[in-house]
Amino acid sequence: MKTLTSRDNPTFKELRDLMRDARRQRQEQRTLIEGTHLLAAALDHGVPPDLVAVSESAAAQSEIAALLARLPAVPAVSLRDALFDEISELAAPAGILARIAIPAAPADLPAGDCLLLDAVQDAGNVGTLLRTAAAAGVRDVLLGPGCAGAWTPRVLRAAQGAHFALAIREQAELPAFLKSYPGVSVATVARDGTPLYDLDLAPPVAWLFGNEGAGLAPALVAAAGRCVTIPLAAGSESLNVAAAAAVCLFEMRRQRAGRTMRKLGAGEAAPR
Repeated sequence: MKTLTSRDNPTFKELRDLMRDARRQRQEQRTLIEGTHLLAAALDHGVPPDLVAVSESAAAQSEIAALLARLPAVPAVSLRDALFDEISELAAPAGILARIAIPAAPADLPAGDCLLLDAVQDAGNVGTLLRTAAAAGVRDVLLGPGCAGAWTPRVLRAAQGAHFALAIREQAELPAFLKSYPGVSVATVARDGTPLYDLDLAPPVAWLFGNEGAGLAPALVAAAGRCVTIPLAAGSESLNVAAAAAVCLFEMRRQRAGRTMRKLGAGEAAPR
């Protein structure tokens, strides 16, 4: 494994710039994943890197050695710890990062449950929303203009590997999608919507969540089939968008699980 020792090395410069520059990530359709968990998740879902970089002090760690053993044909470089730390965005770098191609967005549009994000700008929120969608079994996510880039390193870290289990579409025209969506579209609003727990969530749902400050664009609220509000304790005005999504998506799972149990109790065959 070649060791990089100079800031003038072209590979070091390329990795450093790719980590920092979202525009370059979009142009090249490549990004960086950092840490053993993210790299293992990518490999488990058939997304191999085209380059791996490890810090000198981490190269001998058993977990990192095991990951490198899964990538015998992938070029790997070692970096002096100071150089690796300069690339990493972590306060305590994990010692391994990898460059991957950003998976192509599916050409078809979803007809089942999906998550629609309108101008959600915070990378941590976007990553948590993706992680929540995957945990709730919602595979399709559409990000409209103004959202943080789904494949930026910060969003990847926040999602903790959820990207590789999702079908992600960026720069999606959300109003146009809603016109053709065959299920129920539900706009989440801070007030005056149907209480979440009164809503029938049996049909496929396109959930709309908006900007951290302004909420959903009025045009999207108007285009949605239903508006829903999460009942809050007196004196509370709103929830963080990622927390609101978790409440909504898992209420949908709860309702559907309850229906399944009632059907089984009535003697119907369990779905396969």
